[in-house]
Amino acid sequence: MIAIGRLCAQVGRGPGRAARGAHDRLRHPLARFAALRAAGGTRGSHSAGRVPPAPPGLAHDRRIVDIVAGPRDNPGVNASDSRRAPLGWVAPALLPAINLGLALLLSAVVVLLVGESPTQALRLLAGGAFGNAEAIGYTLYYATNFVFTGLAVAVAFHGGLFNIGAEGQAYIGGLGVALLCLGAGGWPTALVVAGAVGLAAVGGAAWAFIPAWLQARRGSHVVITTIMFNFIASALMTHLLVNVLIKPGQQSPETREFAPSTWLPQLHDVARAMGWDIGRSPLNLSLLVALAAGGLVWLYLWHTRWGYELRALGHNETAAVYGGIVPARTVIVAMSISGALAGLMSLNEVMGVQHRLLLNFPGGAGYVGIAVALMGRNHPVGIVVAAVLFGALYQGGSELSFDMPKLTRDMVVVIQGLIILVCGALEHALRAPLDALFRRPTQEATP
Repeated sequence: MIAIGRLCAQVGRGPGRAARGAHDRLRHPLARFAALRAAGGTRGSHSAGRVPPAPPGLAHDRRIVDIVAGPRDNPGVNASDSRRAPLGWVAPALLPAINLGLALLLSAVVVLLVGESPTQALRLLAGGAFGNAEAIGYTLYYATNFVFTGLAVAVAFHGGLFNIGAEGQAYIGGLGVALLCLGAGGWPTALVVAGAVGLAAVGGAAWAFIPAWLQARRGSHVVITTIMFNFIASALMTHLLVNVLIKPGQQSPETREFAPSTWLPQLHDVARAMGWDIGRSPLNLSLLVALAAGGLVWLYLWHTRWGYELRALGHNETAAVYGGIVPARTVIVAMSISGALAGLMSLNEVMGVQHRLLLNFPGGAGYVGIAVALMGRNHPVGIVVAAVLFGALYQGGSELSFDMPKLTRDMVVVIQGLIILVCGALEHALRAPLDALFRRPTQEATP
C-alpha cells in the first residue's frame, strides 16, 4: 500500500482508486503492475507470492517499476532473484575511483613510452592544478564551463537523449549576453548580471528547442540535428562577428570590449574585499551560478513530478507511455532545459573573462561535457567532481608541457581520452566483477 500511495502521489492520481485490486478501472496501468510487484502477487488468477508477468514493454526492463516501487517496498522479489544483494555504495563511489586509477595507469604507460617519468609527470600535473591559490583558481575556472555543459548533457541523458549541441547552444546564449552587455553600459551591475543569466538560458533553450521539436514531432534524430545546429551556430557567429558586430577599424573578428559595469565580478576581488587573498585568476561569479544550477538540476530530477517522468521515459519509453507519460512534451522540455544549461556556460567566458564576444569562445567545452556527464554518472555531485578533474587536466597539462617538453598538449589530450575511454565506454566491463565481489547476504522474504 505504501508503494501504491507513493506512485499515485507521483503521477497525480488519488491513492483510493489504486487500492481496489487487479480488476478495478485504475487509469494508470503502471501503478497496478508496481503494486502487484510490491504486494508479491494478486488474488485470483495468480497464486500468492508470485509476481504476475509484466505488461507489454515492461518485461524486458524492470527498472521503470523499480523507480516506483523500490527495494524497500519489494524485498520478496529481490530475495527470490538472488540470496545476495549488491551494496548500494559500490557503483557511485568505488567504481569511478577504480576507473580513474586504471586510466592513470594506462596514462603512465604512455608517459613511459615517450621517455619520461610517470611519477614526476603526475607530481607536476597535480602541482600545476592545485599547487597554489592561483592554480586552483584556474582549475576551477575551467571546471565552471564543464559543470554547465556536463549538467546539460546529463539532463538529456536521463530522458534517453544525446545532446551533442552544447557548443552551438552556448554560442547562441553568448550572443544574447553580448548584445545585452553592449547596450547596457550604464546599467547597475546586479541588473545586468540578472538579465544576462536570463538571456543566456533563453538563447540556449531556444537553440535546443528546434532539434527537440523535430525529434518529438517529426522523428528527426536529436544527435544529427544538434550536430548540424553546432555548425549553423558557428557559421552564424562568424557572419555576425565579421560583418555586423566587429569593432570598427580592426581585423580581429570580435566585438568591442564591454563597459566595466557589465563584467561579472572576479572572485579574487570579492575575496580581497572580505580580507582574503586567494590569488589572481579568471575565476568569477559564474562558478556560484554553476553550483546553483547543479542544485536545481538535482531538485528537478529527483524531487519533482517532471523529473520522475523524464527518468521514467529514459528507462523505458514503452513503459512510460503505458503509464500515461507524454513522450513528445517530455522530450521538448528536457532538451530546452539542457540547452538553457549549455547557454549559461557563456557567462563564464563572454561576461566573466573575455569581456567581449569572439569566435570559438566555447573552446570544445560542449564536447568535454559529454565525458564529464559520463564520468559523473549523470548526477550533479558527480558532475562537479568530474568537472574539477578535467579542469585540473587542462590547467595541470599546460604546466606539464612547460616542464616536460616531450609531454606536449597533445599528450594531455591522450590522457583525457584514456580517462573518457575507461570511465565511460568501459564502465560495464568493471561493474559486473565489482557487483559480484561486493555482495551481501539478504534475508528471505516473509511469505
